[in-house]
Amino acid sequence: MAEIMLQIAGRPYQLRCRDGEEAHMAHLAQIIEDKAYQAQRSTPGLTEVRTLLFAALFMADELNELKRAAAGRQEQLALDSDDEPAARAVEALAARVEKLSEALAARAADA
Repeated sequence: MAEIMLQIAGRPYQLRCRDGEEAHMAHLAQIIEDKAYQAQRSTPGLTEVRTLLFAALFMADELNELKRAAAGRQEQLALDSDDEPAARAVEALAARVEKLSEALAARAADA
């Protein structure tokens, strides 16, 4: 297991991750940091916990929109049965979004 130090909302967090996953974890932390900055900018004076809560809500909202868009595309493609390869591609994309969602939730739970 590798150890990595992440900076989120102005606070350092030391985490463990699988060897070779350090860059990916740093990338995910940067996404969270960006959302935390957005929360702090829009509502000054937030506590650390509320900053992270708002960052999580922003990310959940984006994920929800992606899922809705994927579902809408799937529905549209289902109506157009002539486009079977595209329907499979959208289904694969929706499955990937779901898998990413589960991975983010698992990593958040580990933190």
